[in-house]
Amino acid sequence: MLTINVVVLLAVIVVLRLRRRTEARSRADEKLTVVIVLVLGVLIAPTPVGHGILGFLTQLVNGVTRAGQ
Repeated sequence: MLTINVVVLLAVIVVLRLRRRTEARSRADEKLTVVIVLVLGVLIAPTPVGHGILGFLTQLVNGVTRAGQ
């Protein structure tokens, strides 16, 4: 039986939606994209991949902060 990972499916949907031209998007379309991205973030956050992304972003922000001082 074929199983589809919901996170992967949402990531593909986000990529396809963001590839469209900005002028072709309505306000409702943009709101739907934001909701989909938020759901994707909630699904990724508690996973090991989410923790890795958080660690990377933390190091990046710390590096930028130190460079600005």
